[in-house]
This record gives sequence, structure tokens and C-alpha cells, in this order.
Amino acid sequence: MSAEDLEKYETEQELTLYREYRDVVGIFKYVVETDRRFYLCNQVDVKARTEADDVFFEVSMSDAWVWDMYRPARFAKSVKVLTFKDVNVEELVQPDVDPPKP
Repeated sequence: MSAEDLEKYETEQELTLYREYRDVVGIFKYVVETDRRFYLCNQVDVKARTEADDVFFEVSMSDAWVWDMYRPARFAKSVKVLTFKDVNVEELVQPDVDPPKP
């Protein structure tokens, strides 16, 4: 496999992942971003923990979808992440009216 073939494959995988994201984003309430992954979920809980003068975050999510093109199954019933880096949680705004589908 050439470098060009590999790049084409990864580009196709990213496009497939984006299309899946676009299809599922409407069924989730939160976007969670960590230093390593991007998640969609319906429940999220972030707790700051301290151990030996180090602060880290414990992020628990339920009913989640993970942005990772190398995972064969992106839906997960529950996810727990421990990180020493920033965690960003945003509540998604659901439109009041569904646009008509073509």
C-alpha cells in the first residue's frame, strides 16, 4: 500500500465518520471534548479529583457515541474517562422545529 493509498483510505474514513456524526448528533444532549476524544452523550458527570497534590478529572458518560475512525463500534452504553487535561462539556441546542427532509 502506497502512502497515497493510505491517505486516500484515511480521508474516506474521516468522511464516513463525519456523515455518521451528522446522522446521530440530533439524538444526543451533550458534546464532551477531552484531550484525546470527542463524544456525544445524553448524560455526563464531571468530577475534579485530587490525589497526592495532583488534580485530575473523572468524566462519566451514559448513552454515548465516540468520534474515533479506528473503532468498529462507536456507540457505548457507558464511558469513563480519567484525564489530567481540560474537559469541555457543551449542551446541544435542539431545534424547536424539525426541518423538512428532502
